[in-house]
Amino acid sequence: MDDSTGLSARSSRGRRALVIDDEIHLASMIAGYLRREGFDVDLAGDGQQALDKARAEHPDLVILDLGLPELDGVELCRELRTFSDCYVIMVTARAGEADKLRGLAAGADDYITKPFSPRELVARVEVMFRRPRSGRPVGDLVIGDLTIDRPRREVRLAGAPLELTPIEFDVLAALGARRDTVLTRRQILDIVWGESWVGDENLVDVHIGHLRRKLSDGPGNRRYLHTVRGVGFRIGE
Repeated sequence: MDDSTGLSARSSRGRRALVIDDEIHLASMIAGYLRREGFDVDLAGDGQQALDKARAEHPDLVILDLGLPELDGVELCRELRTFSDCYVIMVTARAGEADKLRGLAAGADDYITKPFSPRELVARVEVMFRRPRSGRPVGDLVIGDLTIDRPRREVRLAGAPLELTPIEFDVLAALGARRDTVLTRRQILDIVWGESWVGDENLVDVHIGHLRRKLSDGPGNRRYLHTVRGVGFRIGE
């Protein structure tokens, strides 16, 4: 059967899913929809149990709630990305843009906000399974010669490691998670410093300047970090 038929064709080759949510009713409902699409589905109610099952079962797909006991969903995603290149969809009641970007920066492929239609979730899964995985090292963001290794919090430029402060890394990873998308200063502050942070938004410019020096991203040779006047910053070749 041709891949264009979607999940059912792929599931015939033994697709596995792991649904991680401490709301048992919701997790069971999601699992039911995925099973109807032919997935073998495991459930986990907390972060540590989820990691143990992911290491043992090697799922092709993880549906991950952001607010989990034992281990936060973002931290769980970062840990998952150290050993798995499975598709990850974050499911959460948090609708803020900063939460979405944190999830994407941690390595999620998609993000859906509660309440949602299970049919919409399945449709998003189908779209993701039509996209081949990149084959790059798990958790890496690659922009030209720049590699951002999110699980290890390391950055390499043309293969050479760059020494960044924790804040510089977080700013770079936030931009890298939305490559070629302009983020405002306020969005970057919300992602890196938290939505409760109050202060001068030009603090972002200071760290962007430090990053540009370390990336040798000079005024006449902007290779990675670009200013969009009056809006904010983006990363891209």
